[in-house]
Amino acid sequence: MDKNVLDFKEIGSRIRTEREKLDLTREKFAEIVGLSSFYIGQIERGERKMSLETLAKISKALHMSTDYLLFGNNFSYDSTAQNISVLESADNSYDSNPKGDLQELLSILLRCSDKEVSLVNDLVKLILPHINK
Repeated sequence: MDKNVLDFKEIGSRIRTEREKLDLTREKFAEIVGLSSFYIGQIERGERKMSLETLAKISKALHMSTDYLLFGNNFSYDSTAQNISVLESADNSYDSNPKGDLQELLSILLRCSDKEVSLVNDLVKLILPHINK
């Protein structure tokens, strides 16, 4: 498929997958984004296109970038090179191979809001000193 053409079935599939990861029913998700569950179902099946406003609401509710929802790109913006560099250096600085764990953690954090990332950061700072005791 031409990368310049949007595949609405794939977009809908990504939306459904992410909604289900959050354990949200279609009805609950529709309530959160202020749309009907019928319309959400149409979007998830790729039967209806959505406005930019609707895409933004869905993106925000799922804590996913619009880049990911539209194109399936896990890493977006200018942070991609920096993220890869961090993972590669971490892979070389430990005896075991934490690369998979770091990629998973980074993937999770990239879907979080700034407030959630800050909370996770604070929790890690609290827990780390007690792990190696």
